[in-house]
Amino acid sequence: MKTQKLVFSGFLIFTVIFAVFFVGGCGKGGFSGYNNSSLHPRGISTVYVEMFDSLSFRRGHEYDLTDAICKRIESDTPYKIVSDRNIADSILSGKITSIGRRQISYERNTGRVFENQANVLVVFRWQNLKTNEIMVDNETVDTAIDYSQFVGQEFEYAAKVAVNRAAERIVEHMQVKWQE
Repeated sequence: MKTQKLVFSGFLIFTVIFAVFFVGGCGKGGFSGYNNSSLHPRGISTVYVEMFDSLSFRRGHEYDLTDAICKRIESDTPYKIVSDRNIADSILSGKITSIGRRQISYERNTGRVFENQANVLVVFRWQNLKTNEIMVDNETVDTAIDYSQFVGQEFEYAAKVAVNRAAERIVEHMQVKWQE
């Protein structure tokens, strides 16, 4: 009889622990847990991407950025790119504010630049055209890519990689903000 009470007590304790840690952690009650809802705002299915502008004297990167953003949206989000602003649910626009290079290390014996960095700074905005809600307003994305001419890398290549990384970060900002 005592053995049955001990087994029942152990089972009861296990059940309570299971309920507190596993079931309670996944709900929306007092615990913040996991959620399997979409990372992207609901109600939007199409995006019109305006040609990004460039305030930099280095031309051509705005085309690369706009193209990379469109490809990222198509591959990484549930949204579809449309070419007509009148049928779009939302609009994404922005500008490259600067593209530059910086020297980050020098060769010890000669003093020549050993390693450089290509920097791209982009400001963008995403607006829901159905509700006129501005979902992302004047967000800044700053990317930097290291390169070295000693191994055959040039600024233009590093700038293209930095532009692609900026496109990746812009599309990441199109996700729903995490709640704490």
